[in-house]
Amino acid sequence: MPSRPRLSPLSAALASIFAALLASPAQSQTLNELYESARGFDATYQGARAQYDASIARAAQAKAGILPAVGLTAGVTRSDLDIETLTGAGRGTTTPRDFNTQNVGINATQPLYRPANWATYEQGKRQADIAQAVLTIAEQDLIVRVSQAYFDVLASQDSLALVRAQKVAVAEQLASAKRNFEVGTSTITDSREAQARYDLVIAQEIAAENDLQVKKVVLDQLVGRPGSVPVPLRVPVVLPTAMPADINAWVAQADEVHPAIQQARLGLDVAGLEVEKAKAGHKPTLDANLGYNVTRNPTGTSTSTVGTRINAATVGVTFNLPLFAGFATENRVKETLALEDQSRSVLDGTKRSVAQATRAAYLGLVSGAGQVKALEAAEASSQSALDANRLGYQVGVRINIDVLNSQSQLFQTKRDLAQARYNVLLGNLKLRQANGTLTIDDMNAINATLASSGSVPAVPPATGPDRSTTTPAVTPPSIPVIPPVPVPPFNPPAPTMPTAPVPPVILNPPVR
Repeated sequence: MPSRPRLSPLSAALASIFAALLASPAQSQTLNELYESARGFDATYQGARAQYDASIARAAQAKAGILPAVGLTAGVTRSDLDIETLTGAGRGTTTPRDFNTQNVGINATQPLYRPANWATYEQGKRQADIAQAVLTIAEQDLIVRVSQAYFDVLASQDSLALVRAQKVAVAEQLASAKRNFEVGTSTITDSREAQARYDLVIAQEIAAENDLQVKKVVLDQLVGRPGSVPVPLRVPVVLPTAMPADINAWVAQADEVHPAIQQARLGLDVAGLEVEKAKAGHKPTLDANLGYNVTRNPTGTSTSTVGTRINAATVGVTFNLPLFAGFATENRVKETLALEDQSRSVLDGTKRSVAQATRAAYLGLVSGAGQVKALEAAEASSQSALDANRLGYQVGVRINIDVLNSQSQLFQTKRDLAQARYNVLLGNLKLRQANGTLTIDDMNAINATLASSGSVPAVPPATGPDRSTTTPAVTPPSIPVIPPVPVPPFNPPAPTMPTAPVPPVILNPPVR
């Protein structure tokens, strides 16, 4: 019957951690679910949405300048007159006269030729497009912020789980060093080194717990729901690749579709139309007028005592040509031309910034993917090094500190690998945000790399693995207090000063 392979202490510790994870499920949410929650709660996005609605309404107001204006007027007037006769019969007499005037009318004006109004109308259409570009930027920013907070929580959970697994492994190494010291096969130095490493891991666990709580608060505040539990990555992890694998293609695409560049281009168009509006100050205007007014005097007027009613229909054209406005129009043209140059400079600067950000994001993504492969190899090498150091410690060719250092190196590599994988996933989103093509579909592709939603493991408790599972678990041993090593007082004897040597006797050489 083949013998069952024995788990190494580190593998047993990790197995016990995962057993505890599966024993304490918690309801989880996918990245898409938390993003939808954030859309309805995040104050920054809601403010951008309200600004978009206001900008659309403001842009629609510009159309009023080319549409007819219709007004209804009505009024009642009472006049009290004293008519004094100055000449002729009845000279010097005063006759009172009171009468009412009632009027109602409807009038319409249709602009026929108003260049400034048409330029304003074209500006309104471009302002609506600018509002759409700004909203797109806000949506892309929300996707990245939710994803960043999501993977920050997962990274903190992984870090805490690895620290607790490391604590179990170091605790076993400390107990082993203590046992070897008691039987005389090792020195007290091994025990003290293991105790120091165990205390350090305890401090790291406290820091990891605090970091996880902070990251959860950030995610809960962003999505507007307490107790958010992100779904972890599917095992084995399959990371998406950036296609096309050409940095120049990403930059060229950004120049065409990036919403910030579109916003700057539209701003340049708006500035050009503002120049046209300023030049329209020298051009004439032509309006068509149409009206129907009724004036009624039931008791007559100031010159007649007979009640009258006047129905007047009018139609006409109004022409206006500005001749001189104190050089205001000329200076306004100069101002708008300078503002147009400013908008052109803003467009150039935006293109350069977007190109730089796209290149940096692409290089970061490529570098991150390379780091993941290197860390995967480093993880396997660190595991082999730990196994070799454990075996060497058992046969006496390695010391305890070598095993502890190998453990620390392995857990640090695992943490770096997990963080590198999350950075690659975020790098895909940030690359598309940098070149302006980030959409919900890109987030769906990242969401597909997660495990099935529903019940996912939570962070293992600090008390150790769950004993109810069938997976072999390593329980942290009781750690005895190591007595201090007596150190004799350092009282070296006073140094003795050496005596000067006897000077040599110099003999005179014989004289020839």
